[in-house]
Amino acid sequence: MIAGQEPSASSVAARSSELAHPGAVTASSDALLVALADVPVADSPPGELAEWPLGRQPGPVGEPSAKASFGATAVAAPPAAPPRSLRRIRKAPDRVVSRMEDGLAAGREIVRPEGNRSGWYVGVKRALDVLGAVMLLLLFSPIMLTTYLALWLTTRGRPIFCQQRLGLGGRPFTMYKFRTMHADAIGRQHAVENEQEGPIFKNRRDPRVTRIGRFLRSTSIDEMPQLVNVLLGQMSLVGPRPPLKAEVAQYEPWQRRRLTVKPGLTCLWQVSGRSEIGFEQWVRMDLWYVSNQGLWTDLALLTRTPWSVLSRRGAY
Repeated sequence: MIAGQEPSASSVAARSSELAHPGAVTASSDALLVALADVPVADSPPGELAEWPLGRQPGPVGEPSAKASFGATAVAAPPAAPPRSLRRIRKAPDRVVSRMEDGLAAGREIVRPEGNRSGWYVGVKRALDVLGAVMLLLLFSPIMLTTYLALWLTTRGRPIFCQQRLGLGGRPFTMYKFRTMHADAIGRQHAVENEQEGPIFKNRRDPRVTRIGRFLRSTSIDEMPQLVNVLLGQMSLVGPRPPLKAEVAQYEPWQRRRLTVKPGLTCLWQVSGRSEIGFEQWVRMDLWYVSNQGLWTDLALLTRTPWSVLSRRGAY
């Protein structure tokens, strides 16, 4: 976003590529440009998903939201601007911490909520989450208890693994899952090859995963404790998978839009191949959900989830 008068504004626009990072400053005799943060967080490159597993194609996933939040600021000064005013702006620090970086560090919201915000849908979705989570916890309680005891007897570390993830708007919460890795997994990650693109880390034969952990991952039993997160309102039954803070720190601005809806247990990525899908395509699937969030979409994804779990496709 550029604010200023002609011809300074046109000069600023022509030189905008000189801003390599937030906080960079470029100036000439007739214009001054200061980048205070990142580019629009809601924009995404044009394109469509290659496949539409729900049987309908609603349109491109790259349409910018009407609620786009612009974090890049350009100041265009007229030729006759007082030198004192320009000197004040030039005294800005070499780098201004962006709203995203500051929000991540402080645990604050980094993107504004989007998706279907209608009152009836929000209420029905929450009721469906609570009812579904209670029913599934009762149904799977024997499996969960058996898993807990097996991990307690065979694995070092607590059977329930607690990890900080980012939820709606990028706010952190504690996500629960059954432990599937050795206790020193984080310290050994540097020795494991990353087979996935982008900021996420995936390895089909990760040596840090325990024998029982491989079974839990392939059957998705390791994710069952997240039903508690659903009851607490931190997650939903349907929504993008919650990322790590370190992953979000590496996101391109358009990819942060997947944080504009509440994360979930299942999503379009979950029923379409999971780890077999590249990261960029994964994000496009999540953006499709943001643009098409609704009761029909949620029910369609929920009905496809059991077969996806039983097929074990991409679950590792």
